[in-house]
Amino acid sequence: MQNESVNLSNIRNIGIIAHIDAGKTTLSERFLYYSGKTYKIGDIDTGTTVMDYLDEERARGITIAAAAASFNWNDKLYHLIDTPGHIDFTAEVERSLRVIDGAIVVFSAVEGVEAQSEKVWRQSDKYKVAKLAFINKLDRLGASFERVVKDIQSKFNETKSIPVQMPIGSESSFNCIIDLISMKLLDFQGDDGSKVIASEIPALLKDEAEAMRLDLIASLADLSDEIADYFLEEKPVNEELLKKVIRELVIDLKLCPIFCGSAKRNMGIQPVLDAIGLYLPSPEDFPIIKALSTKTNEQVEISIHDSNFSALVFKVIASNSGDLLYIRTYSGNLSSDTMILNPRTMEKLKVKRILRLYAKNIEPVDNVGPGDIVGLVGLKDTTTGDTLCAINKAVSLERVVFPEPVISMAIEPRSLKDKDKLSYSLEMLCREDPTLSTTKDESTGQAIISGMGELHLEINTNRLKNEFNLDIRHGAPKVVYKETLLKESSFSGLFNKVIADNEFYAEVSFRLEPVPRLQAGLEVKAEIKNMKTLPHSWINAALEALKNGLKTGGNWGYSLTYIRGTITGITGIKDKTNEGSITGAVLNGINAAIRSGTIILEPITKVEILSPENTIGDITTYLQSKRAIIYNVQSLQNIKKLDCEVPLAEMFGFSKALPKLSGGRASFSMEPCGYQELSKENMNRIQNAF
Repeated sequence: MQNESVNLSNIRNIGIIAHIDAGKTTLSERFLYYSGKTYKIGDIDTGTTVMDYLDEERARGITIAAAAASFNWNDKLYHLIDTPGHIDFTAEVERSLRVIDGAIVVFSAVEGVEAQSEKVWRQSDKYKVAKLAFINKLDRLGASFERVVKDIQSKFNETKSIPVQMPIGSESSFNCIIDLISMKLLDFQGDDGSKVIASEIPALLKDEAEAMRLDLIASLADLSDEIADYFLEEKPVNEELLKKVIRELVIDLKLCPIFCGSAKRNMGIQPVLDAIGLYLPSPEDFPIIKALSTKTNEQVEISIHDSNFSALVFKVIASNSGDLLYIRTYSGNLSSDTMILNPRTMEKLKVKRILRLYAKNIEPVDNVGPGDIVGLVGLKDTTTGDTLCAINKAVSLERVVFPEPVISMAIEPRSLKDKDKLSYSLEMLCREDPTLSTTKDESTGQAIISGMGELHLEINTNRLKNEFNLDIRHGAPKVVYKETLLKESSFSGLFNKVIADNEFYAEVSFRLEPVPRLQAGLEVKAEIKNMKTLPHSWINAALEALKNGLKTGGNWGYSLTYIRGTITGITGIKDKTNEGSITGAVLNGINAAIRSGTIILEPITKVEILSPENTIGDITTYLQSKRAIIYNVQSLQNIKKLDCEVPLAEMFGFSKALPKLSGGRASFSMEPCGYQELSKENMNRIQNAF
């Protein structure tokens, strides 16, 4: 057993985020190797990666589940989370971003800023995560550092992105890097690139490097008064001042330094490891976090220096013998055999083991302090998003919000004797993955599994076969439809009943407004003239009932979305009105609202396609037959980039059609981007196709 006490300023909780195939896992494997955590570089092609350890990950060469690993670099403790790039596994990215303080955003020097690159950047902005950018694959044919820098700067102009390195050579001639802060040429020698040789910049490259450094300082001068004074007075800016200012601006989310290299060729990795310690924040840089007091339901502040323990569960690895919980600690200390509280269930739990995480491997530790990422074993009825805290100070940290499933399919065991085993196995998978859900079709008795895409469902059915040894069969995937109201209207619900000689009464008025592409899906609020005179419990009950009631099925049995609900009035009688009667009144009103008319909505996806110029016409013609709305076709080096929106139902089979349309030379990515009205003609056509 290991006893750990780490200085807060020396901890870095970081994640690697990017579009699929940008090189996240390759970069992660180099981090582990150069830090001495592994003695051989893991390789995706040979299936020897540490971070991609699931059989499905190694077979497909992609990351499916976020993996965590802890290692040391320059006397600092790094907690690294490698996340998936495929949109079907966006939950893994979302939960990781919720608990990290800094991120390395990886871009391919060939493809540049791709659809999922934008998605994960925006996700990191939502959680106020500081960022470094790494332009990877500079050794590849078609690579362009300058083009990708401009792409990053134009797409993410809310944050100033500035190169702090300059590559020497490109494509096959890429061989070293100039560090614009130290003004040294960095050469990565040895078969594994482990020897970093810093030398003077050659005379032929000196002028270009100095011009780029001047651009760096000029850009920093726009953000820092301290640098501006030096710049205006034309005084030289030393290395230490540059590092100090860059760190301050990165932590303030005003700056994203851009690094470069080739992870595959072991070039440019050690400078990024250095930069994580130099520029990305420690937990000490964000000492206060918001929470809700379980006792008063009011917002409170938790300090990293508080003695009372608090942590957030952000990932669950389900197991028959006891789930492994990934937690991020925020305050206090935790030791083995300590009793803590889950405020969601109000259950007291005993911590059996604390574990340092290393992908699928674990290492026991005796205790853990604030700002750390560790694993816990042996806590029952604890799920992703739960808070764990001291018994004498019950607080709830902000939960992770996950997108709802958009695709489903029926699944059943080939043998009836496996029916219970299938139910148990599905429950375990859903416990691990908040974007996976399962229900039962009452008419057929089949299990219905719902997820984020075809690949998501395919991988989970493969896990049922390979990990749980189940012989199963399943139907074709089908999209998950939604409903919304036809028009804005006001409704009133009345609850007036006698139950066991007690009379209950409540009347609640509310307004429902359909809002296309409403980000939250459903929003509720209260705008009541006499709000201050009403009991808080009545208002809270009305809001909760309205939100939960709108999640129920509409006229066609699909759940409702894109609705903003406003409680406008509550009428009650003392001793006759309670939370239950308020809830009943709201639900009666919602039933009336649904009967007034709803429309069916279908999920749509944002699709990005990279194709040779001579095949883009055939692809465009195919997409237009699938009801696609094409809104951009952009010329890149030797290829075309097409952006469009396509109904999800029309995308089934596209992964097989695209290679035929392009001779196997095109690639695509897609992500959910909302719902749109579905006509009855298209509904019938789609249903008849399956």
